[in-house]
Amino acid sequence: MRFAIGLFLCAALGGALTTHAAETVNDITQLNPIVVDRVAHPKTLEEIVELVATHPGPIAIGGGRYSMGGQTATEHALQIDMRSFKQILGFSRERKEITLQPGITWRALQDFIDPYDLSVSIMQSYANFTVGGALSVNAHGRYIGYGPLVSSVKSIKLVLADGQVVEASPQLNAELFYGAIGGYGGLGVIVEATLHLSDNVRLLRTFEEMPLADYRDYFAAQIEHNPQVILHNAVLYPDQYQTLRAVSYRRTELPLTVQERLTPLNQNYWKEHKAMKVVSQWPGGKTLRQEVIDPLVLKKPQVSWRNHEASLDVRELEPDSRAKRTYVLQEYFVPPDQLESFIQEMGTTLRAHKVNVINLSIRHAKADPGTLLAWAKTEVFALVLYYQQSTTQAARNEVGQWTRALVDSAIKHGGSYYLPYQIHATPQQFRAAYPRAGEFLALKARVDPQNKFRNKLWDAYGVAAGENGTQP
Repeated sequence: MRFAIGLFLCAALGGALTTHAAETVNDITQLNPIVVDRVAHPKTLEEIVELVATHPGPIAIGGGRYSMGGQTATEHALQIDMRSFKQILGFSRERKEITLQPGITWRALQDFIDPYDLSVSIMQSYANFTVGGALSVNAHGRYIGYGPLVSSVKSIKLVLADGQVVEASPQLNAELFYGAIGGYGGLGVIVEATLHLSDNVRLLRTFEEMPLADYRDYFAAQIEHNPQVILHNAVLYPDQYQTLRAVSYRRTELPLTVQERLTPLNQNYWKEHKAMKVVSQWPGGKTLRQEVIDPLVLKKPQVSWRNHEASLDVRELEPDSRAKRTYVLQEYFVPPDQLESFIQEMGTTLRAHKVNVINLSIRHAKADPGTLLAWAKTEVFALVLYYQQSTTQAARNEVGQWTRALVDSAIKHGGSYYLPYQIHATPQQFRAAYPRAGEFLALKARVDPQNKFRNKLWDAYGVAAGENGTQP
C-alpha cells in the first residue's frame, strides 16, 4: 500500500519536533567526527514525513551510531536521529510476529518478548543497537540455519524522498524491500518493520579445539544441519590463524547455571576490560588468551536462556579511552571452499602490517534471498576481525592499505566485504564486491532523484561520487 501524508496533518496535530543546532556527530570508534547542520529527534511518523518532505538539503539517518565509517552522517546534513522513534505497534504470540518502530533497541525488544518465551530470530551479537540500524546494514549473527537479517523480516514501511509512505515486502514493492534492507539509508527512512520471532529455549555451551584444516568437515558433519545447534562461531587465534576453538550453543533441558533470563543491564565488566587490556597490550597477551583465558572461561559449564546470550551488552568491549587507540571491526565473506585459502592470505597481510588483532571469529550464513547489496551472494563463512589501531593519521593510512589488500583477496576468492565499517575500499572494489550496486543506484535515482538521502558511504560510492573510480 502506498499513500501520501499531507503536511497539514502535522500542523493539525501540533507535534513539537525536537531539533538541535549544528553539532558534531561521531561513531563508536571516535574516528569520524562530522559536523551536521542540525539533529532532529522525531517521535512520530508525521514528524519524520515533515522533515523529509520539507528539508531542502541532504538528509542522513542515525541510530545507535555503531557503524564505523560515517554511515549515519555527512557534512551540512540534517541528521534524523531515530532513537526516540521506538514504540511497539503490534504483537502476536500465536503468529510469532512483532511490528515496531525501528528506533527501538534489540534489548528493549527482548524485554518485551521475553515474558512470552519468544526470542529474536536473527540479530547481531550485541543488543544495544537499534533495529533500524541493523536493517539498514542487513546484519547477521551466530544463528545456524539462517543468513542475513532480511530473512526474518515480513515487511517494512519507508518514507521516501517526496514524503510518501510506502509499504514493502517480498510480495509488495519487492524492489524497495530488497533495496532498503541493507541499503544504508540510501532510499528512504525505514519507519516500521514486522519481524518473525522464534522460541526462547535453554542453551548448553560446548566447545572443541581443532586445526583450521579440520573445521569445514567438522562444521558440515556436526553443526550445519544439526537442529539442536542454535548459535555457533569459531575463534581463530593470531598470529598464525591455524588453530581455533569452535563454540556452540545447543538446545537442552539441563538445569540452568545462569539464572537471569536476560543479561543484567547493570552488569560490571571489569574482568572483560582487564582481559582486553591483556590481549591487546601485554607482551604474550594473545598466547595467554589462547592457552589460559579462553580455556578457563569455556571450561566452566554454562546453561542459559537463548535470550540471555542474545542480550549481550557492547559495554563489555568498551575501552577506558579511545583518544590515542581505538578498537575497530572489519568483516569479510568467502564461499566455504575458499575459507582456508583466504585465511592464509589474510594472515600474511595482517602479519606484514603488524595489525594488533584482538579477535578473529568465523561465522556461517546462508545465501541472501535477494537484497540488492547482498554481502552473502552465496552461502558464506564470515571472518569478523576486531583489532586495535592508533588514531594518528599515519596509522589510519596504513589501515587503509591493508584493508584494500584484504578486500582484493576476498574478491579474488569469490567473496565480499562488509560495508558498515571504515570506508577504505575503492569504488572499483565496491562494485566488484557488490555487483548489483548499479541496480541499487538506478533505483535510488528513481525514488530519490535529488539525492536527498546521503551519508559518507553514499558520498564515496553513490551517484555524486561519479564513475572515475578514484579512491574515496
